[in-house]
Amino acid sequence: MQLNRKRCSRFFGAASGGAREEMITISLCMIVKNEEKILKRCLDSVADLVDEIIIADTGSTDATRAIAAQYTEHVYDYTWIDDFSAARNDVFSKATKEYIYSADADEVLSPENRDRFRLLKETLLPEIEIVQMKYANQLQFGTVYNFDEEYRPKLFKRKRDFVWEGPIHETVRLEPVVYDSDIVITHLQEESHAKRDLANFRRHWESGYRLPKRLLGLYARELLLAGDEEDLVDAAGAFMDAAADNGRDSEEMAQSCCVVAKAARLVKDTVNFFKYTSKVIAEEACSEICCEMGHFYEEEGDWEEAAIWYYNAVYETQPILALQSGGKESLEGLIRCYEALECPEQAEIYREELQKREGASI
Repeated sequence: MQLNRKRCSRFFGAASGGAREEMITISLCMIVKNEEKILKRCLDSVADLVDEIIIADTGSTDATRAIAAQYTEHVYDYTWIDDFSAARNDVFSKATKEYIYSADADEVLSPENRDRFRLLKETLLPEIEIVQMKYANQLQFGTVYNFDEEYRPKLFKRKRDFVWEGPIHETVRLEPVVYDSDIVITHLQEESHAKRDLANFRRHWESGYRLPKRLLGLYARELLLAGDEEDLVDAAGAFMDAAADNGRDSEEMAQSCCVVAKAARLVKDTVNFFKYTSKVIAEEACSEICCEMGHFYEEEGDWEEAAIWYYNAVYETQPILALQSGGKESLEGLIRCYEALECPEQAEIYREELQKREGASI
């Protein structure tokens, strides 16, 4: 996750002339529902590192609430309104410590990262307002992720100090001071949440909510990475609306067209397939659209044309949502095309390229 922020190049107290007089205090804030299988694992890995645990239960029908009560008296019921932000804001409002650590039940801190967390707590400088931690094992049940490990904001200063900056035309600093830590949180999902997330996106669209740019992009990415044919067809209307929305920018339009084009190909709607692929190609082609063109011509048995588009997806364009469209997915398409064309040498070239890329990502 990218943050617009002022970075802090140091965070240890010793870097400013000595250790902190007191370590920071931390409230652990969580929202949970039916997490009896994994909640104890999460809390065992972090409970002794924080000073307060606050858990909002959004309607569990299993033993989740009883398990949470073993760790804290601050367990309360929250009426779910289909809004994760509202739930997190509510649980954050109940925190009383200096910093808030936001965790999900399927997260775990390993012994090594527990030590890193403890060191961070002992040495964090007061000017740090957000600490990012690496979120690992994201691709096990791929939804909106292109990378197995990436930074996420996880620790937040509860009360922000406003600071004036600039010797003249002074202004209040609005961007947070963020530290990218070396702490790695292991994400251990029990199952994919894609169906739940996609249904939630669709409900908000159907209610008339205009998805902002960030959520529109996440919806599109989750559909391309984890959606099935039913999910894509169900979402097509939302992305047709977005593509026709004059208030959307070119990036949003291209992302929307990628979703509609894939949905159209899957249901053999050739008119809409070429309508929405053409919208992107006329501006600036991306790997996703070229890959879809490759799939289309492969399904038609036109192996030469399919190979051209798969090649363009890998080597002539860049992905805007799903990295695999400019890598594994299209390279596998090239291999299939050249095998069908009885060109084993060419197929082997792309097989080696695929192996090289997969090896580089390990």
